[in-house]
Amino acid sequence: MEETISLRELFDTLKKRMTLILVITILAAAISGAVSYLVIKPIYKSSTQILVSQAAAGELASLAGLSFDADSKYIETYNVIMKSPYILDQVIEELKLDTTPEALNGSVSVAQEGQSQVVTISVQNEDPAEAVIIANEIAKVFQREISSLMRIDNIHILSPAELPENPVPVKPQPVLNIAIALVVGLMAGVGLAFLLEYMNNTIKTEQDIEKLLELPVLGIITTIGEDKSGSPKQRKQKKVRGETVGTQG
Repeated sequence: MEETISLRELFDTLKKRMTLILVITILAAAISGAVSYLVIKPIYKSSTQILVSQAAAGELASLAGLSFDADSKYIETYNVIMKSPYILDQVIEELKLDTTPEALNGSVSVAQEGQSQVVTISVQNEDPAEAVIIANEIAKVFQREISSLMRIDNIHILSPAELPENPVPVKPQPVLNIAIALVVGLMAGVGLAFLLEYMNNTIKTEQDIEKLLELPVLGIITTIGEDKSGSPKQRKQKKVRGETVGTQG
């Protein structure tokens, strides 16, 4: 019985505060949509792929005097070199970019494709064309400089970055942001509804009296309905209005 009453109270609270919950939820979604579409600048991503040939990996293994069956460790070394100031400084100088190696490093990501010898270089930028240029330039500079750094010349650009006809930004994602805002707004609205109900200590029902005084309710005074001729208060107001009009006349 206690559990049934509690669930009913919860449902009644949600029903009573439904307008507040809906307003907060819709407001959160609207703010998220406005920020996603109007405030946050779109970020575009472009990628190029390079291939570390087996001949290069075998040469590294022979230089190290190790039995070589996978070149993932060497590819990790390549990843660090690609994002190093040694490579990025040259990219900035050749493209005449108005940025620093640290800032450019934050927009560049390098990843090995599974256990393969293919490495993907991705660049994020507000300009899709500039993202393509930077990604291709990093691959070219790395291909040129790795031969002097590690005596390797078997690095091939497998798939250069290209600018699509209709670039699609990777960030922000308005639909996802709005969906998250709806969930957060709904949770905030429900939480606020229960908080307001908890802080409201007025007595509304006989059950509230029983809980507060810990005494049973012996009787209830019901509200008396009005008849067709109107309440006495309404008739009195009409009479006073008539006297006031007569006095002014």
